[in-house]
Amino acid sequence: MASPPLQNSIADDIVALVVDAAKPQPEDKAIDLACGPGTVACALAKRVRHVVGLDSTVPMLEQARGFARRQSLDNVEWRAGDVYQTPFADGSFDIVTCRFAFHHFEKPALAFAEMVRLVATGGRVAVCDGLASEEPAKAEAFNAMERRRDPSTVEFRTLTYLRRLFEAAGLGEAKVQRFDVSYLASDLVARSFPVNDDRAGLLAMISPPYRAIRWTSARTGMRAISRLG
Repeated sequence: MASPPLQNSIADDIVALVVDAAKPQPEDKAIDLACGPGTVACALAKRVRHVVGLDSTVPMLEQARGFARRQSLDNVEWRAGDVYQTPFADGSFDIVTCRFAFHHFEKPALAFAEMVRLVATGGRVAVCDGLASEEPAKAEAFNAMERRRDPSTVEFRTLTYLRRLFEAAGLGEAKVQRFDVSYLASDLVARSFPVNDDRAGLLAMISPPYRAIRWTSARTGMRAISRLG
């Protein structure tokens, strides 16, 4: 599970945020890395010429193909592959996106470098993921909870870390759009898949008195114009 389960309306709003950040044009070619069930790729396909959705997980790609078929989209293709080393030439795409996946990456800087390699001159790079606190103790506690809730989580990074990826790649200052999603702690736990199915332990990490409280996750959609000039 890549992120806490979202209500359909909220999930749609987040997809729209990522797509709008990429500023799609009718003749653009786009790729969505770690595309999961294909929601971003399919949304882009409605606004650009061609889209590739790439993921390392075959069952996810099957879901994505079904999602595209149900919408009668014929301008999107699905590829199994590694986000660190894709089979495409430099500058192959006008838009490169990645949503709710960076916290699963062991080497996020390498994945970002691949995004930058793939984007054409004047293209757009958009990253959307959860954020950890800038305070180390809070970040550590949040990541410990997230690893308990979803064992595939490696680490949620800070906004400062993500900004520096853009700056280090020569893309300049990233444009940031923030949003918050709130959950009742009990609802979040009920929809999670914790280690050893230990829901009581997970709830204790979120809410020590075992009461339902609001738990908020902040994520960021970031884009930058790359390879200018």
